[in-house]
Amino acid sequence: MNTLFESSIQSLPLLHKGKVRDIYGIDDQRMLIVTTDRLSAFDVVLPTPIPGKGQILTAVADFWFAKLAHIMPNQLTGDAPESVVAPAERDQVAGRAIVVKRLKALPVEAIVRGYLVGSGWSEYKQNGKVCGIPLPDNMQLADRLPVPLFTPSTKAAIGEHDENIDFERCQALLGNDIAAQVRDASIALYTAAAEFALTRGIIIADTKFEFGLDAKGKLTLIDEVLTPDSSRFWPLDQYRVGENPPSYDKQYVRDWLTASGWNKQAPGPELPPEIVARTAEKYHEALRLLTT
Repeated sequence: MNTLFESSIQSLPLLHKGKVRDIYGIDDQRMLIVTTDRLSAFDVVLPTPIPGKGQILTAVADFWFAKLAHIMPNQLTGDAPESVVAPAERDQVAGRAIVVKRLKALPVEAIVRGYLVGSGWSEYKQNGKVCGIPLPDNMQLADRLPVPLFTPSTKAAIGEHDENIDFERCQALLGNDIAAQVRDASIALYTAAAEFALTRGIIIADTKFEFGLDAKGKLTLIDEVLTPDSSRFWPLDQYRVGENPPSYDKQYVRDWLTASGWNKQAPGPELPPEIVARTAEKYHEALRLLTT
């Protein structure tokens, strides 16, 4: 697979460059989203790309958009990315870009946690809660939560950190009705996806969704969905309560970065070739298990 660290589409205006995705304007109704091979960790874009990552993320997200369309409408238009760029630029979008509707993005990341791990585990050890939500006593690392938890956060700019917020703050940002729709849709999407993934040997420990509103105010699923970048995927056959399971996602890179002594501030360190290769393998394996 070709490696693309940064797209350069000259035939369309660049609207936004995110941690992983570059967004271009097509017309008043549509945008082009190009998923690069950049990798971000701890809200810092690392200087080393993961070859083929953008194409894998696009394939996984397209799979979930189709599978979950009965629960929530999504951003896809069905238009071919190659049809909206100049012929010389088609190699930049092949397999890694989508044409989407222009929607009003909501200023909240909708995180759903199904298992006790990561920052949730750290908080639970301190006060018995996750994002302020009380949990039963004596839970262990990687325990399945009694019910999936909706734990929203604000969206941080590149180089800054997302901030966990409670539901009341979410209501203040979105309005009570939209906040309730986002919460209920997020849990429904996670539940359906998690049940399916189990049949493919994958536990989805947690994930994040993003939503937008169309011109009529209808809630719509946007951005990426249930990819190894936005989710924590565990192999079912290696899952043990009390242990931090291996993962098919970028947690592998996070663990290496933490062990390296990096201070989690930009700029990020270069990744060794063996870490790049192993990370690419994990992304490929997630795609294979879920979609074949």
